[in-house]
Amino acid sequence: MINNKKVTVVMPAYNAESTLIKTYNEIDKSIVDEIILTDDASNDKTAEISKKLNIKTIIHQTNKGYGGNQKTCYKTALETDTDIIIMLHPDYQYSPKLIPAMAYLIAAEEYDVVFASRILGKGALKGGMPYYKYFANRVLTFIENILLNQKLTEYHTGYRAYSRKVLEDIPFMKNSDDFVFDNQIIAQITYFGYGIAEISCPTKYFPEASSINFRRSVKYGFGVLSTSINYVMHKFKLKKFGILIK
Repeated sequence: MINNKKVTVVMPAYNAESTLIKTYNEIDKSIVDEIILTDDASNDKTAEISKKLNIKTIIHQTNKGYGGNQKTCYKTALETDTDIIIMLHPDYQYSPKLIPAMAYLIAAEEYDVVFASRILGKGALKGGMPYYKYFANRVLTFIENILLNQKLTEYHTGYRAYSRKVLEDIPFMKNSDDFVFDNQIIAQITYFGYGIAEISCPTKYFPEASSINFRRSVKYGFGVLSTSINYVMHKFKLKKFGILIK
């Protein structure tokens, strides 16, 4: 616990057998009270390894997608008495050592949401982020900041911490089951008035780290733009955006 607040780490997993143990070993168990892993119908031994590590493991019999996986993670965490929920990918692309810093910002009740940004600082390209992804990240973030009236350095990180009240309040179950879930939840957080903090996160790109291909990246990019445009239209009452309606 931190400040008498229970901390839960959720891990949306897919074919993470080669990196799960390393990720798990770097989680600070002195402050993390529970770890939940949702295996999205992996083709490897991810679930088996998770159970051996005594992680609470949920297994999807069919692949529900990245967003669908997160929905199960958050629903399961909210069924407990946890106060802070941190999403950590088990592919070791993000450092588990940042968990205490992210948790403390929420436990201190200074912020409702914390993102670990790969762009805050100068390590993204040095860490192996492909140039086309870096460029797309910067362009999309610039556009989103204008449309959502935010000042974030990155909208596309998969390393995030939430207070319980945020996930109880926003209608995240209405979001896509695909990768654009991550952007839709930012639109909800912003629309319903919750504050977002960012900390710098080292970038790690290596063969075992999960990453979407160019075609999926293009689809994701258009989904991000659509989310931002629909957000503006809903805000100014030009068109209703279902994910922003409770």
